[in-house]
Amino acid sequence: MDHSIEFELSKLDPSIPFRASTTHLHSTWAKTLYSRPELYIRPQSLEEIQKTVTLARRCRRRLVVVGCGHSPSDLTCTSAWMMNLDEFNKILSVDKEKGVVIMQSGIRLYTLGDEMKKVGLMMPNLGSIDNQSIAGAFATATHGSSTRHGLLSQSVLALSIMLANGRTVSCSADQNVDLFRAALVSLGAIGVITEVTFQMVPNFNIEWEQSLQPLQRVLDQWNGELWTQAEFVRVWWWPYGRKAVVWKAAKTSKDERPVESNWYGSTVGFHTYHIMLYLAQWIPRLLPAIEWYVVGMQFGFKIGTTKTAVQEGRTGLLMDCLYSQRVNEWAIPLEKGPEVISRISKWLQNEQESSGIPFDPKGVFVHAPIEVRVSDTTPTTPRPFLDNTTADGPTLYLNFTLYRPFNRDPPALERYYEAVEWLMKEMGGRPHWAKNFTTVSKEEFRKMYGENLDHWLRVREDVDPEGMFVGDWHRRNLLPDTLPTLALEEKEQKRENASGGGENWFGKSASKTPSSKGSEESFDLVYGAEAESLTLLPKQESSQHGRNELNRIAVSEDEEEEL
Repeated sequence: MDHSIEFELSKLDPSIPFRASTTHLHSTWAKTLYSRPELYIRPQSLEEIQKTVTLARRCRRRLVVVGCGHSPSDLTCTSAWMMNLDEFNKILSVDKEKGVVIMQSGIRLYTLGDEMKKVGLMMPNLGSIDNQSIAGAFATATHGSSTRHGLLSQSVLALSIMLANGRTVSCSADQNVDLFRAALVSLGAIGVITEVTFQMVPNFNIEWEQSLQPLQRVLDQWNGELWTQAEFVRVWWWPYGRKAVVWKAAKTSKDERPVESNWYGSTVGFHTYHIMLYLAQWIPRLLPAIEWYVVGMQFGFKIGTTKTAVQEGRTGLLMDCLYSQRVNEWAIPLEKGPEVISRISKWLQNEQESSGIPFDPKGVFVHAPIEVRVSDTTPTTPRPFLDNTTADGPTLYLNFTLYRPFNRDPPALERYYEAVEWLMKEMGGRPHWAKNFTTVSKEEFRKMYGENLDHWLRVREDVDPEGMFVGDWHRRNLLPDTLPTLALEEKEQKRENASGGGENWFGKSASKTPSSKGSEESFDLVYGAEAESLTLLPKQESSQHGRNELNRIAVSEDEEEEL
């Protein structure tokens, strides 16, 4: 450990552990990117988190909070300090009658599901996986697939957030509203979310049914009952065969009934598909035939083939992501779905002119399925500032997945995603924050989010003026060009090809010199109190008054305390 860090550490309470290692190699779940943080810190208490934040500020280091690293982008990459909250994962209180649960923010969704089952509760909705931490899931606008549910953050009632000055602040729909709206989709740039108050529902089973249908039948039913026939509905679109699997599920009191299995659904099928995808890296024209084979083996070769099962909701709503992958997901108004699907279908069938997409599809062969899901956030209040859904109607999500067999990117990656993103932007779409969008400029983000982005940026600046939680991803996509480099901001220095596939990411801090506002001896720029107490502010709306109150928390030097 650097001597200057040891020196600053010696000034803090030695009875509070500082659990840090210097040898951690971080990778995204999909092995798309790797980075080596200077320190990898795993706190187990609020006091340890506060000690880490204080030390990072005094040592002039950026701090990245990470969970499972499921985002395949560089959002969590750092060469500075990384804090993992897997061991900060306790259930703090349960009100079974009201269904309100308070938990530490590092708890993984699968652990939360296990704990809630013990008390007869569960989350009302889930995304495709449950490996994320609760804070990481809603901070990137995770969603499920139901017109009766919105984002996961819709069930968040209140948050506690540790700011860059070490103070923990409470926020909710009634308290510190601007901070709450910014933190609900924080992208890791607001502070360290430490506690989450969440609205659960009684534990339930689901009875689901999936059927293989012609794509045209799905499009014909689009404005009818397709998305309203059950509480949970999603579609897997197979573009070359022009087929779709429609999956629907409803709550039930029936006992569990497992899905019928066959040999293909076992380890044999998993590895067979993986090897076929790898062969297609060299012979891309195999992919339409591979799609036909996989659909037939997994869902049936005959239109109308149906499978059903009864499962626990907390497991039945999930799906297997299979292999390392690139994912490029967009949210558009639901009513635009048939046009978008038809145009992409034509483009993939080499009908470029009728598709209206100005990119040559020749030689482009892609993986399937394309995942199609929905949500409806119109009842949500207050809305997160960076909510990417449609505010005045249901939202459609199209997830264009490209597998990376044996951690190698497919040859169609660049042109496929260019074409998809061009069309999604033409349709008024917004990309999923945690996924692999590649052609969206910060000017386009400004047009997409307007004054909501301005509000988010103002809150971020007020609570973290030095940029302790800011990295190159935030600068590249969100921070205005007029904003000077922040004192603790980290910028990408370079990338190098990794030996096993993916890239090694290297960053460099903008500055490690003390600010003129701080103490030269301790490198401690004190924005307000280094306090352990919870801070509550009067109720406020999104306004200049709200900003002033946040500013008071973050920058008042007359409240300075020593740890």
